[in-house]
Amino acid sequence: MTYLDNNVGNVALPTIQRELGLTISGLEWIVSSYILVFAGLMLAGGRLADVYGARRVFLTGLTIFTLSSLAAGLATTGGALIAARATQGVGAALLTPTALALIGQIFPDPGERGRAVGIWSATGALSMALGPAAGGFISENLHWGWIYLINVPVGLVTFGLALWAVRPAFERVRHSLDLPGLATSALFALTYGLIEGEAAGWTSPEILAAFGVFAAAAVAFVLAESRAAEPMIVMSLFRSRTFTGGLITSGIWSFGVFGIYFFSALWLQNVLGFSPTEAGAAFVPMALVMAVVAVQSQRISAALGIGRTVALGMALMAAAIYLISRVGAGGDYADVAPWLLLYGLGGGMLVPLTAAVLSGMPKDRSGVASGVLNVSREVFGLLGITVLGALLTSRQSASTQPPLLAFLDGYQFTLVVVAFVVLAGIPVALYSLRGSAVIWRSGGSEATEPASRSEAYF
Repeated sequence: MTYLDNNVGNVALPTIQRELGLTISGLEWIVSSYILVFAGLMLAGGRLADVYGARRVFLTGLTIFTLSSLAAGLATTGGALIAARATQGVGAALLTPTALALIGQIFPDPGERGRAVGIWSATGALSMALGPAAGGFISENLHWGWIYLINVPVGLVTFGLALWAVRPAFERVRHSLDLPGLATSALFALTYGLIEGEAAGWTSPEILAAFGVFAAAAVAFVLAESRAAEPMIVMSLFRSRTFTGGLITSGIWSFGVFGIYFFSALWLQNVLGFSPTEAGAAFVPMALVMAVVAVQSQRISAALGIGRTVALGMALMAAAIYLISRVGAGGDYADVAPWLLLYGLGGGMLVPLTAAVLSGMPKDRSGVASGVLNVSREVFGLLGITVLGALLTSRQSASTQPPLLAFLDGYQFTLVVVAFVVLAGIPVALYSLRGSAVIWRSGGSEATEPASRSEAYF
């Protein structure tokens, strides 16, 4: 539900604008308010799970998300809808990191945990593709409010399943809450700057102030954590090449996957003339391949090793992105579909990355580690859309060709850049993910591995 709501409402924005009388700025905030709060509070949500128990925080987040979905679906004004979307972001920030933490707690066996993470990742991949298609279908056949109301029965069923399946024993964790760390970890300023930078201007006082606040908060966060008796994030985590390298590799993956969805959707609509619903549906085969491979990725990594599996996946992704960029103005969906499927094959092979990063975390740090991982994905994804969008716009503006060809030129150039960025993740994956996942002491002060495993430090 949380990842589906990242983009499910995008294709219904024109309908919402007409019915609620919103400006373009108001429409932007329907989307941005959710992403802003979701990414900004995810790290805090992970730590709250460690302090108060993943089960309790998961159920709290699910309740907030479900009730705010009801409010969004019944909203009759733009302000009410934006407020409901922001509240959805709060629920999502509690749900997402705790879901991964619960997987680690419920499935202590590495094999079972790997399969569970594969299913979790497959669901996320499907939601990214199904979001625009589902949103388009609902907006064309039902009231737009059902885009959000559909979460209500799903949330109720999930709540009942969680009460039944997740035992309270998993939540008997007690630590002090690092309030300075929670306050300074909020990534609102960075997320806001990335979302609004293109519209407001990257050198505008508003955006420079946002990045300045983020920089100051980052320094304050490190200082607060270094002095806290029970810090929100144990900084020694970042000494592990598995953890830090895995975060970087995951971020590069997000940079590419957000870009391929966003810019290829533009190509399908601007060049091929697809409707928003058709453009969303065009990604479903790719997502299905990604989901199937994600579920089987544990077997692949058992044969090749995690590092080589992830590196191979990124190589396939980069090749697919480059081949998509070669499709010219006379191309059609049949020309790009094989490369989208190839991209799905590569993307599904990155699932062991998540298990590798989180498998060595102690239970009392699994929530915040999951939060850090998910924050890196969201921020790198936003960064990808922002930076690549600026490249496309700049290339298109400088072109002397007709508008359609100018867009195609900018699109192809942008995809080549994305391909090289994804390729840069291959050596990172091979270096950081060689051997097995790092095993952390419960105190979190340092990491150790069995003697048979490769060294996990930089």
